[in-house]
Amino acid sequence: MNFVNIKIFFVLILLGISSFPAFAQSDDIPFLTVETDDNHYDEGDTVVISGQLATVIVDTPIILQLWHEGNLIDAAQFDPAQDGSYSHTIIAEKPLWREEGDYLIRVSHGGGNIAETTIEFTPRQEFLETTDSFEVEIPNGGTFDVEYTIKGGAVKDMILEPDNYTLRILLEAPDEGTISLKLPRESIDAEKPNGQDETFIILIDNIQFLYEETETTAQTRLITITFEEEDSEIEIIGTRVIPEFGMVAVLILVSGVMMTIGFTKNKFQIKILFSN
Repeated sequence: MNFVNIKIFFVLILLGISSFPAFAQSDDIPFLTVETDDNHYDEGDTVVISGQLATVIVDTPIILQLWHEGNLIDAAQFDPAQDGSYSHTIIAEKPLWREEGDYLIRVSHGGGNIAETTIEFTPRQEFLETTDSFEVEIPNGGTFDVEYTIKGGAVKDMILEPDNYTLRILLEAPDEGTISLKLPRESIDAEKPNGQDETFIILIDNIQFLYEETETTAQTRLITITFEEEDSEIEIIGTRVIPEFGMVAVLILVSGVMMTIGFTKNKFQIKILFSN
């Protein structure tokens, strides 16, 4: 082999070597990445954590840690896929997740290979069960009381609509919950033509829902209604409500009072007449 052929041979070898892919890691590509499917989570949400490894270290798991204000909240280890990708899920719930704020997610693979990201967490608000009585005004006069127990919200107002046989309940519902109402039969009821109990129609923000009747007496009906977060109005529709104290009733009452006064006056005059 002459010098020219040897030179060509080495050039071909160099060209062949340069054609193989380089495994040296670029400074622009991180060895390990981590991300989540959202930046903010509420209690009960599923946190999906995923990422990518540039090179998988054999027989070395990925270590995941969850930190809040310097305290280790949760930890896990798992193997990456052959292509270096990985995914892991955590449920944001008690007892590990308690306080509102930022939570740090840290993953590592081998010594010194660490990636981090931060998420926000909001716990579900705890609402105490409240039992109270609401004084409902009857249009054109009078009131009646409705006893209730509510959890997950608060009652803002109760409004009677006699023309529609409806009791409207205005709610403040920052969370899902229930409300139980002891409805006095003499004020609002639902009856069939034969006098037996009929089912109330329950509308929550104009959508019909079922309810549970847990106690029935001759005087009251206790119903329990489930509502969702941000619901604002419950309508309880029956077949009759307390009679309206309207102008006809006022005239009848006034006439009755005048007749009583007249009769008393005449009786007094007759008594004087006979005494003379």
